[in-house]
Amino acid sequence: MLDPAQLAALAAVHRRGAFDLAAAELHVTPSAISQRIKALEEATGTLLIRRGQPCRATEPGVRLIRHHDEIALLERTLAHDLGLTPTRTTLRIAVNADSLATWVIPALAATEGLLFDLVIDDQEVSQDWLRRGEVVAAITAHPGPLQGCDTLPLGALRYRATAAPTYRDRWFPQGVTAQALAQAPTLTFSDMDRLQDLWASRQTGARRALPTHRMASSQGFVDACIAGLGWGMNPEALVTPHLAAGALVELVPDTPLDVALHWQFTRLAAPALAPVTQAIRRAARMALVQ
Repeated sequence: MLDPAQLAALAAVHRRGAFDLAAAELHVTPSAISQRIKALEEATGTLLIRRGQPCRATEPGVRLIRHHDEIALLERTLAHDLGLTPTRTTLRIAVNADSLATWVIPALAATEGLLFDLVIDDQEVSQDWLRRGEVVAAITAHPGPLQGCDTLPLGALRYRATAAPTYRDRWFPQGVTAQALAQAPTLTFSDMDRLQDLWASRQTGARRALPTHRMASSQGFVDACIAGLGWGMNPEALVTPHLAAGALVELVPDTPLDVALHWQFTRLAAPALAPVTQAIRRAARMALVQ
């Protein structure tokens, strides 16, 4: 039998990245955290945490953390079924930044009795967090299938290629061409962000490297476009008022890019996630293109 306190210490060190931060979260001393990790490693006969800055769980460690999360969810469901008041459970969910900036937060706020530990990553890779067992659910661009998981389609997040009017006039005086795109600075959220490349290739039929600023911030994208730093694919909900006010323009009018999103979650977590799933689907119906 694995010790729940030791499993909790393992999960806290991995997710907070340091023994002292894990200790603060669990309201114990760093020494107690160290002793619990050591005892768990001795019990399992394997290294569970790679010490460093930050500390990270090994593959066996991640599997034990997933076991810890599954137990917490099962206990919450059991308490609900027995009519007991469940302890407040933390759900770790992977969410893409643009969804978080536009429609996800109201959905999370509509649920009660839960705490959320949100992993922010691109919709192209958020499924990887679920595959590794580090989250119980993810908003992802991939429909699956993923072993042990269910997937629900949510709709599509609509993007617009936008820039400041002065930026458009400077860099695209003859319109959007392959030559102009090869010179005009764009914005990229991360190495996995392909939205600008995809939109550009659709407009010109050509694929070529785009000069880019890197900026891992949805609101930063909008602010950078307004300031004339570059052009970018911005969620329609974030730029609609700026388009109406004339602070931004579409590089090519009426050329949206729709990115299909899915709610993917482990089947074991489905009962505990049910209120969140309902809230996510309700918010998606209102905010996304169906």
